[in-house]
Amino acid sequence: MKPPKNRRVFIVDYGVATPLGNTFEKTWEQAVRGKAGFRKITRCEVKSRSNVVGEIPEWVPEQYDFVNKKEAHVWNADYVILTMALCKEALERSGLVIDNDTGPRTACLVGSALNGTDSFRIAMDNYVNKGPSKVSPYLLPNLCSNLPAGKAGMLLGFTGPIFSPQGACASGNYAIAIASRMIRDGDCDFALVGGVETCLLPELVQGFSNMMATIKVGPKDRAHNDPTQASRPFSIDRKGLVLSEGGGILVLGAEEMLSNYGLTPKAEVMGIGWTSDAYHFTLPNAPTIIRAIHEAIDDAGLEPADIDYVNAHGTSTVKGDLAEIECLRTIFGRKLEKIPISSNKSQIGHTLGASAAIEAALSIEAMQKGIILPTVNHIPDPEFSDIDVVPNETRKQDCEIFLSNSFGFGGTNCCIVFRGV
Repeated sequence: MKPPKNRRVFIVDYGVATPLGNTFEKTWEQAVRGKAGFRKITRCEVKSRSNVVGEIPEWVPEQYDFVNKKEAHVWNADYVILTMALCKEALERSGLVIDNDTGPRTACLVGSALNGTDSFRIAMDNYVNKGPSKVSPYLLPNLCSNLPAGKAGMLLGFTGPIFSPQGACASGNYAIAIASRMIRDGDCDFALVGGVETCLLPELVQGFSNMMATIKVGPKDRAHNDPTQASRPFSIDRKGLVLSEGGGILVLGAEEMLSNYGLTPKAEVMGIGWTSDAYHFTLPNAPTIIRAIHEAIDDAGLEPADIDYVNAHGTSTVKGDLAEIECLRTIFGRKLEKIPISSNKSQIGHTLGASAAIEAALSIEAMQKGIILPTVNHIPDPEFSDIDVVPNETRKQDCEIFLSNSFGFGGTNCCIVFRGV
């Protein structure tokens, strides 16, 4: 094999859809205002108190000019069309034109924790109620995790490597990390990377509820009359995550290629750390999380003192939030008191395999604008009295280097250090 080229890797731009808006621009506008995008579920009927979720507003597959009724019917796993739309948005925002030169050198890595579960549900309903012949011949392609990236390539014209990094809720960071290595080594020059999740199905909502992972909103809970308060990472009354749909795609490129094509970078991927827990299928394991964070900082050629901000995994679960802060205390010591730590999940909920990519895009944009997005819905917890969680309001504060944490079921940990440019 040829030796690696050791190229620097940069983020150019992004496409995003979240409970705050169906584009990056709409999401960003609401995020800066400190809004949260939660409501009682409308996608389906749920017989559970875990019925507050994050739905992408004004999103239906047929809204896009490349989708007709037949296309929407055939590709009924919504993550397929959402991936296509976000890749298109990200490319348009970045200014990268896919042509005979760039197309073969552009990869696409899009992760998802649950893939085409919605398509499988439709097929099972048809099988049970209408008979075996009514199962769609497109079922298997809808379930293939690489299919969204493949369909994006058919729409947009890139022909580099496509696949789906599967790291559960850390999938978005895995996509960024793997593609960065590919670009660094010379396997491709550009990459569309991230995660997309369309997970609001009754069985999945109920499964998360039965797992005691999601918040159950009772009559006395402050989210009962105001669902936007349901996700509250690091708050004393946090009760569980808010399940959300969404997606984030980032455009990555090699340093010299951005110059060649007149593209302007927003941030650099500086360091990557990834580990597995070998501990428990849902509970975090401090030693391996600490190692992942240390490896990301070391890979960037930095020391913990160089980190200006931490974008926390911050799911709003009692044990998860505490475990993450304890790991950060171990790494940063008393200096952690001076480092702002906020969770975008307070505003958009937990978008599972899409979360890390969305959070990277929001944090990079905030860094560009000289601000830090808040942890909204915050009521102080004495357990975190030494921690600056950027409570409730966007803060004007410059940040050059930040750490993004992402952890997933099965014990997947992937942490990335980004630097603004």
